[in-house]
Amino acid sequence: MARPKPSTFDKHKIVAENRRARFDYSIEDKFEAGLALQGTEVKALRAGEASIAESYAEVNEGEVWLINANIPEYSHGNRQNHEPRRPRKLLLHAREIGRLFGAVERKGMTLIPLSIYFNQSGRAKVELALAKGKQAHDKRQSIKDRDWKRDKARLMREKS
Repeated sequence: MARPKPSTFDKHKIVAENRRARFDYSIEDKFEAGLALQGTEVKALRAGEASIAESYAEVNEGEVWLINANIPEYSHGNRQNHEPRRPRKLLLHAREIGRLFGAVERKGMTLIPLSIYFNQSGRAKVELALAKGKQAHDKRQSIKDRDWKRDKARLMREKS
């Protein structure tokens, strides 16, 4: 019997975060996926240089690919440096890939990366979310909730 996955992931060092994703999408489920990287990509990530603001993931022929993620070229790399916006393969279990494929095909959901990070053992991971796009009225509600939380915190600070 497989051991259960933890509800939160072991994020030791966060390299890139997609903050806009939580505003634009309602997140249904989260997955942790490994990244298949080339040598200089790992060095660029360790230097903290990455952007996943406009990126997404897609299931193609039984594999999951991270599209449009920008990992700039390593500054001390030589002629064998990597291409910054190349598609990168995400490493998931076959059962997870099947679940993602079914949700994207049937329910019209989207796969978006929330963050790229290194775990305790030093491996690069992607926190991948299965999400549904928000409508304009949903975004307005999110803004109201955020403002109310800010005002509530301010009132509590003034009261004590």
